[in-house]
Amino acid sequence: MPATSTRSPTHPDRRPERQAALAALLEADGLDALLVTSRPNIRYLSGFSGSAGLAVATQQGLLIVTDFRYDEQARQECGALARVEIEGTSVWDRLFKELPPLGMIGFESHALTVRDAERLSSTAAAAWKWKSAGELVEKLRVRKDEAEIAAIGAAAALATTALRDTLTEVRPGQTELEIAGMLEGALRRHGSEAHPFPTIVASGPRSALPHAHTSSRTVAAGEWLLLDFGAVVDGYCADITRTVVVGARADEGQRALYGLVQDAQRRAREGVRAGMSGKAADALARDPIEARGFGAAFGHSTGHGLGLEVHEAPRLARTAVDPLPEGAVVTIEPGVYVAGRGGVRIEDDVYLSADGPVLLSDGCTDLVELV
Repeated sequence: MPATSTRSPTHPDRRPERQAALAALLEADGLDALLVTSRPNIRYLSGFSGSAGLAVATQQGLLIVTDFRYDEQARQECGALARVEIEGTSVWDRLFKELPPLGMIGFESHALTVRDAERLSSTAAAAWKWKSAGELVEKLRVRKDEAEIAAIGAAAALATTALRDTLTEVRPGQTELEIAGMLEGALRRHGSEAHPFPTIVASGPRSALPHAHTSSRTVAAGEWLLLDFGAVVDGYCADITRTVVVGARADEGQRALYGLVQDAQRRAREGVRAGMSGKAADALARDPIEARGFGAAFGHSTGHGLGLEVHEAPRLARTAVDPLPEGAVVTIEPGVYVAGRGGVRIEDDVYLSADGPVLLSDGCTDLVELV
């Protein structure tokens, strides 16, 4: 069955504008075309969501080359916005047959395998000049249009609904894997197209592992339970983290740690603005944590961009000096992790509008005690 289209019937189709904007970038960089091998970039430009294919963007239009499995799907998803060619054996061989006479063709070095880079040095590719073009499509993807924002918001709403369903079933004595299975099942039941990353469920001292692998550990009463999970709607990702206490009321130490992270997260999600540097945005969450002496226990960045990929530009980090673009969607996810005791992370998704931050997830971050 063809995958869900990335176009919403209630919003304008922005793909022609995207292709035109890319053509302008190519002209500015002295390129006649761009070979697009990144699957999210192909989907962004054309709507094609298949797992195999190549695209070439020129001033005249977009060419998609894929294989027989995606014949009907590619034509439905691309419509008249791209010329689709189907190949039964090698899409690369077909690409070189279909490429018109061109001068300099850029390629996405960050998205090209070594094997595929070798193809560009082969005899079949010798008729064209090839040049690393950098992340041109990603420059366009960082600013979301109304349909993209709506899809991320829908994914976030779906994710939090699935979480509420799951938390009503969580009990001491269950394993992290059992809880992850319940959550992932709820995500699917509510309509998530995929899991954008492996769901993280970490309990007790394992919650101090920022990117823990969900394990067979049994959850005990009075322990932290950290859940980091996502949903996908119309190809776009949401990314949510909540930390709860299972089977008992939180103790004084747990309340203090949770309150610190909650305050830092709220300060950042309410204070972040388009135009400020990623470093300044990161400091909104980091400064209060450092002021309480927990700076060394917050070792990751405050956030990252969201879209067709769960991790994309921009970055909210100590080393991120570039300004945050208006129209970006970012996560705000500070955490404090105390080895041997456990950790707390709280994460929401925020749209950087011209008028300030707009919360796309539910922002329900009060401490939950599952008793």
